[in-house]
Amino acid sequence: MPEANPGQVRIDHMTWRHWLLAGLIGLGLVALFVRLAQIQIADHERYASAAASSRLGAAVLPAPRGAILDATGFPLASSVDTWDLYVDSALWRDRDRARAAAGAVAAELGLDAGALFARGTARETGDALIRRWLEYEQGLALRERGLWGVRLLPSSRRVYAEGDLAGPLIGYVGLDGAGLWGIEADFDHVLRGRPGLLQAEQDPLGRPIAFAPAGGRAPQSGGEVQLTIDRFIQAIAERRLAEAVAEHRATGGTVIVMEPHTGAVLAMASLPAVRLSAVDFADEGLGELVRNRAVTNVYEPGSVFKTLTVAAAIDLGLVTPLTTYDDRGTVDIGGAVIRNWDFVAHGRVTMTEYLQRSLNTGAVWLSGLIGAERFYGYLDRFGVAQPTHVGLSGEAQGLMRRPEDIGWYPIDLATNSYGQGLAATPLQVAAAINVFANGGALMQPQIVRRIVTSEGARELQPVTVRQAVSHATAGTLARMMLDVVEGVPRHRARVPGYRVAGKTGTTLVSIPTGYDLDTTIASFAGFLPYEDPRVTVLVKIDRPEGESNLGGVVAAPVFSVIAADIMQYLNVPSGARRVEAP
Repeated sequence: MPEANPGQVRIDHMTWRHWLLAGLIGLGLVALFVRLAQIQIADHERYASAAASSRLGAAVLPAPRGAILDATGFPLASSVDTWDLYVDSALWRDRDRARAAAGAVAAELGLDAGALFARGTARETGDALIRRWLEYEQGLALRERGLWGVRLLPSSRRVYAEGDLAGPLIGYVGLDGAGLWGIEADFDHVLRGRPGLLQAEQDPLGRPIAFAPAGGRAPQSGGEVQLTIDRFIQAIAERRLAEAVAEHRATGGTVIVMEPHTGAVLAMASLPAVRLSAVDFADEGLGELVRNRAVTNVYEPGSVFKTLTVAAAIDLGLVTPLTTYDDRGTVDIGGAVIRNWDFVAHGRVTMTEYLQRSLNTGAVWLSGLIGAERFYGYLDRFGVAQPTHVGLSGEAQGLMRRPEDIGWYPIDLATNSYGQGLAATPLQVAAAINVFANGGALMQPQIVRRIVTSEGARELQPVTVRQAVSHATAGTLARMMLDVVEGVPRHRARVPGYRVAGKTGTTLVSIPTGYDLDTTIASFAGFLPYEDPRVTVLVKIDRPEGESNLGGVVAAPVFSVIAADIMQYLNVPSGARRVEAP
């Protein structure tokens, strides 16, 4: 029997276990190659992105917020470049360098070095915010010094150049850069802009790697919003309103100034109001202070509405300024007695005298001639209890019952005719009275004149809502309102050198049980100069105190001083005071 060669391999000695092991190894190698192909080829982008994110740090760069401008182009709200100062707590583990950096920063900013050091080392990792809105030059100087663990990121701060002017209207910006109320909130999508992104390589501890390439995108500035508000007229309105509220110990008030032929709102002032220079978010009453009461609050307009009632009757051809009725001082409507405000029966009076004396009975008599259906149809044409679509959030619609509504009674027609039993916003009332200064056309109040974005500029044009009454009727009412002021001796709404057309309003304050007989809302609405109206002004004073709380005593003088100031500012030539014969 031959001997076996010890150097010879005998393949036939491979058992099935050997073959199984070899197969498993082969399959493992195939799976490994497939996985490598998937990672390096099929899923390359995903894994490359994940790898990049593990070594890249990203910081959001706030976009400069667009400016809010007044009608003259002056910035009411704008943004200035600043820095946000942070300390890298991980780097400040090096206590010696951290103390040196803390001392340098504290000396520059007038801070306590020990407190700054404690704040920056209070935790092991992460960034500690030290100061927001650091002045740009100061921050730039700190950044150039390259202090250990000190980071400065570009930021911006909102500046209100006119201080507290028009606080509820302009609004305010929160720490997150979003508008909180007013124009800042309503047009946040225009003003906000697009934030930028700064990317840089960092080490495993999150520290930037020096000289490593950086990337990202630059922030895109927000757009500009130009208002119709004139800052000088707004300042006049606010100053005179504040004086009146203080003098009459009133709870607040509203002043609106409109341009008759365009509907542009030149001033929109209200009290109480937030102070942009001292916003206190801990104040529980802040919600009331930021309300733009010209559009969010409703009130019963009172006798100002007597102009609308007589305008409807004249437009229908039912009366003329010389038409008379017998004023007996009272009128009975379904058992309810309505009296004149002065409790006097004036006998035979004309429609002009009805307006001059502001007689409730005359308004009731006119509403009976007009009829309910046509009366409420005309209130619709004047925009009463309808949103003005001025573009400001929180605008109230108003309240008005109609004959088809549950709870309406004939007494509603009577009281509505002289401005009670219904409610409207001050802006709705101003727009309705403006009809008589604008040839009978109801203009949509306009608060924004122009919007400029990266895509271009958009001019907002005046909008005529409808012809509320005929041109002739508007002219007749304007003349009657002129007689209300100029035809009444020593009327307090007069403006030296100019002829004023207007109407007072006094209404009792509604309470759950009826009306508070001792509390009123005093108002006056009018326009001037009568020959060529430049402004329509509404003055409303809430709950005035004193010997008299009537519109002619409280609100008319406020109208007078505001109108006089505006005429001087607009440099409107004065004319001789005269009253034409009826």
